[in-house]
Amino acid sequence: MKYLTILMVITVFFSCKPQDSNCNTLQKQIDSLKIELAQVYKPGFGFLMTNIQAHHAKLWFAGIHKNWKLAQFEIKEIKEVADEIQEYQKQREETKLMSMIEPALVDLERDIGQKNIQLFKKDYEQLTIACNDCHKLTDFEYNIVKIPETLEFSNQEFKVSD
Repeated sequence: MKYLTILMVITVFFSCKPQDSNCNTLQKQIDSLKIELAQVYKPGFGFLMTNIQAHHAKLWFAGIHKNWKLAQFEIKEIKEVADEIQEYQKQREETKLMSMIEPALVDLERDIGQKNIQLFKKDYEQLTIACNDCHKLTDFEYNIVKIPETLEFSNQEFKVSD
């Protein structure tokens, strides 16, 4: 019985050794992948906000030219970039306030669906106000968004062709 116990302990000891080696190998692979993952490109907050700014402007020109399909597309793009901010910049305080623009986007989608230019203009102004309110709450009050006055994208047609 005594020899059987010793034999079992020796068997268990030697059978665990390869597992430890396998665990060490796996841990090294995990550590290596963590290093690689940390070096993967992640878009910065400013880059993503600049994308929202571009779509904000394009939304305006699409709407005032009653290009409702393009306006709907630009709303989708704003939402997509907002989702990317939630994904890539979730640790930032500013990200937590991004939901401030959602009510205005919902209203704008309704206006676009109704093809109502008066409501579109009013709710676009509300979106712009929401952007500025968020900037104030996050100490970026110096970054003031406004309704665009000039078309910055001269390489895109906003008017609907007849």
